[in-house]
Amino acid sequence: MWSLVGFVEAIRDRLTGRVDRRSTDDRAPAGRRPALEGRPSGRSSRLPVRIDTGLLVVLLVTAGCAGGVRSRDPNVVVELDHYTDAATSRQFRAVLDRCAQRFGLRIQRQDVPTDQLMPKVLRDATAHSLPDLLFVDNPDLQTVAETGALTELSQYGLSGEGHFPAIVEAGSHQGKLYGLAPGVNGLALFYNRTMFERAGLEPPETWRELREAARTLTRGSTHGLAFSAIASEEGTWQFEPFLWSNGGELDELTSPESVRALEFWSGLVEDGLASRSVVNWNQNDVIDRFASGHAAMMINGSWSLSALDESGTDYGVVPIPTPSPEIAPQVPLGGEVGVVPETTPRRQENAARVLGCMLERDNMLDWTTDHAYVPSRVDVAEQYARDVPAMKPFVTEVATGRARTAELGPRYREVSQALADAVQATIAGTTSPERALQRAARVAENAD
Repeated sequence: MWSLVGFVEAIRDRLTGRVDRRSTDDRAPAGRRPALEGRPSGRSSRLPVRIDTGLLVVLLVTAGCAGGVRSRDPNVVVELDHYTDAATSRQFRAVLDRCAQRFGLRIQRQDVPTDQLMPKVLRDATAHSLPDLLFVDNPDLQTVAETGALTELSQYGLSGEGHFPAIVEAGSHQGKLYGLAPGVNGLALFYNRTMFERAGLEPPETWRELREAARTLTRGSTHGLAFSAIASEEGTWQFEPFLWSNGGELDELTSPESVRALEFWSGLVEDGLASRSVVNWNQNDVIDRFASGHAAMMINGSWSLSALDESGTDYGVVPIPTPSPEIAPQVPLGGEVGVVPETTPRRQENAARVLGCMLERDNMLDWTTDHAYVPSRVDVAEQYARDVPAMKPFVTEVATGRARTAELGPRYREVSQALADAVQATIAGTTSPERALQRAARVAENAD
């Protein structure tokens, strides 16, 4: 239910012409001004901002009776996500609608840019006005769950049975399952087949082989390897497989294993095997470098496949190299988890029906195939790897993948930023790996 403050603010916003961001489906075409912008047309658009006290009392009483979120049509499932890209938005909407129609429900979908989603979610959680179904980046589930605004999925008969363990862990908080993902994404090593064949090389499996291949293939304007070391979650996300596979941990950043991992990572740049510009590249920039032939290998995700296919690049994909052949890759799991916020019993049940439908085999395959995600159910993922060979390395890695919040819970985001800063400082040469990680560890110790 809306808080009284939220209701008053909504009234003020309406009268002063401010409006909430509308669903993608309701936006006016680009270049055209919407016919209405939260205010009537003509002379009546000059409504006074000041609200009559008597009118306000009536409106507040009405709000209390209506119950805000509780008064919504229970057969309309309000859903919120951050899939603003046109193609992704369309594909996601198709799955939502198909599942809703099975139960005689309708979807009212809302989407906001990624960087705006969590601020909106936390505001709405405070105002008790969250949607019925919510999809958030899996590391953010811990933060939302801590507000007490989510419901356990077990009460709707949903469980993590048959899902990869790390996916269940990513959707859990304090031992309780609050979210499940139809699919996840991860990282792997992409290599240019033509360059490797000309050099007589095989795809690397170990750190030593990765360095040797990168050294052999670094020629002129082409570096042996490209990756992202930008000062954000992307930079941390790309480094984590090397940290974890060497025995380092996010809550033990000063350990010899953690320091050695950063020494290896930064050494690739120091030795000229990767460009110093990696500190400025996001993952899309890395794709561009690889597709243009300026990098013989790259660390990137399954979302790269379609762009590489369109570019005509002759590439292969293998799991990320580890210190030795006996060590399995440990990649962080990306992607979004679906959660059911606390609203009313009937609304929660309907939202859970839609989520459960999305987790069924056929719908899971539709979603993951469209987005080059790995299905979260083990049996579905194994079949997917057989049907789409390019996804096999990603499926293999999910089996030993890790939830980013496993060690730190809600503290992850703050520590992640400190680690990204440490990677940047080391690659820039302003400090040593050991000192950079000591600084990051102090942040980790003081993180809320």
